[in-house]
Amino acid sequence: MENVFENNGIILTEEKRAKLNEFSAFLREYNEKVNLTAIVEPAEVEKKHFLDSLMGMDYFPQNAKVVEIGSGGGFPSVPLKIAREDLSFTQVESVGKKCKFLEETAQKFAFSNHTVINARAEDLGKNKAYRETFDCVTARAVANLSTLSEYCLPLVKVGGVFVCYKGNCQQAEEEATQAKNALFILGGKIEKTVKYTLPGGDERTIFLIKKVKPTPEKYPRGNGKERSKPL
Repeated sequence: MENVFENNGIILTEEKRAKLNEFSAFLREYNEKVNLTAIVEPAEVEKKHFLDSLMGMDYFPQNAKVVEIGSGGGFPSVPLKIAREDLSFTQVESVGKKCKFLEETAQKFAFSNHTVINARAEDLGKNKAYRETFDCVTARAVANLSTLSEYCLPLVKVGGVFVCYKGNCQQAEEEATQAKNALFILGGKIEKTVKYTLPGGDERTIFLIKKVKPTPEKYPRGNGKERSKPL
């Protein structure tokens, strides 16, 4: 049987592979009552969700305190947590039913140092208990880079990193160009761009965005302005 992880340089123990398979089954079962993903065929889940999530796992520092924005079905956070038990996660999701799924997943796999918060990113970014307290922030398939940076960068501390998962390489490059002003204002700087192709030919991009200075207090703006009027 093909090991899509090893073929892409990701070495997992049998125990961790078994947990990913168990999570796949749980995700697909739960998806019948709550819309978590349009990808349900096991091999496709493995490639397009699990492998894609794990392609970024080396970019999170050891024992990093990570916040994930728009967790949805738990990508990249759940595969990352299974593969990297040293990471602690705060999953932020605005839809209550999806939060319940994330909480049940955390219980099922006995995740330690793991929290699920039912909230909007723009509200959390204004909360002093969370603002600029995380080593890393991550998000996958949430919004364009300008909007996403305003959601994410206020939460990561200066010196921390925003590990941003994006799709098609050309589109990702266009978003990066459009987001230059937003990143400058919000205190971020793209330090590295990682491009790769998943089995089957789907292109993916990861931006590693370093937090180089504090985010001005007025951001995130809230009231939907992050999406309606990107910086």
